[in-house]
Amino acid sequence: MPDLPSVTSLSPEALAELLDLPTFRGRQIRAWVFERGATSFDEMTDLPADLRLSLPDRLRVLSSEVAEEKATGGGTNKLLVRMEDGALVECVLIPEGKRLTLCISSQVGCPAACVFCASGLRGLDRNLAAHEIVEQYLHAARIAGGREKITNVVMMGMGEPLMNYDALVSALRQIEISARRITVSTVGLPDMIRKLANEGLKVNLAVSLHAPNDRLRDALVPLNKRFPLAEVIAAARDYFKKTRRDVTFEYILIRGQNASEEHARELVRLLGRGHLNVNLIPMNPVKGLPYRPPPREEVDSFQKILIAAGIPTHVRRPRGRKVDAACGQLRLRRLGKDA
Repeated sequence: MPDLPSVTSLSPEALAELLDLPTFRGRQIRAWVFERGATSFDEMTDLPADLRLSLPDRLRVLSSEVAEEKATGGGTNKLLVRMEDGALVECVLIPEGKRLTLCISSQVGCPAACVFCASGLRGLDRNLAAHEIVEQYLHAARIAGGREKITNVVMMGMGEPLMNYDALVSALRQIEISARRITVSTVGLPDMIRKLANEGLKVNLAVSLHAPNDRLRDALVPLNKRFPLAEVIAAARDYFKKTRRDVTFEYILIRGQNASEEHARELVRLLGRGHLNVNLIPMNPVKGLPYRPPPREEVDSFQKILIAAGIPTHVRRPRGRKVDAACGQLRLRRLGKDA
């Protein structure tokens, strides 16, 4: 029943107060959902039988559901999650070696409007509540549970996480993974980066650059007009000083736009050396957008220039194109189908 609160939206104390129970019962109920992956009250076998029977009239386990699941032979698994108001967001399970990384969304749509990204094509619908962010993790953990455990979480799905700051921080404190295995990705909001540094969370920070100069970044990432590169990089360096966590700079390579050797040399001059690394990401084509990835040799040349300058640089090869794995693609396809 959509008018009932969900377990995920209430603290143990609030649960106990709502149900007129001792606080330990609130902790018990939350533990069944957050630690054991329960999706129904019937599974909560250490609760009294009469309580289990009465709970569905007063409470829901989750407020969202998996609307669609798509997988590839390589193990990439993309989930389209429907919230109680019908809003759709995406999260993706990505296996790599001994790691299983979950990419989570923080907003419905995105306000950043990066010109190459599917997430922002329809703009921002709304922020996600903290429990809606956490529920993506719970859905994915249940699906992954038969194979392996989620080892890493990246806030790199739909939305700009630092524009939904309070819900983001609340969700991060609830996700049962070490902060050192959580990464928050941002297009670069200097004040919010510094605020996050002071939360005591010490999560990893990834900054989406995508250009080595303000002129080009203004065109690719419109928010750069408000928060130019010098301010963003200064905030990233402050984040390291406060948390001692290295900063990753994400750089999507787009053919004919930002992927030349001169762009690479300019990026070296911009970043210098220090406690940082760079992830190069060949563009994942999005239907309706003109941008394409550069050829493999251009990617390799770009990487070699950065490595030669002493900047640790990795290439993240696109995964799961067959499951619309570029952020926002599965949602766009579903919205188009339902229109």
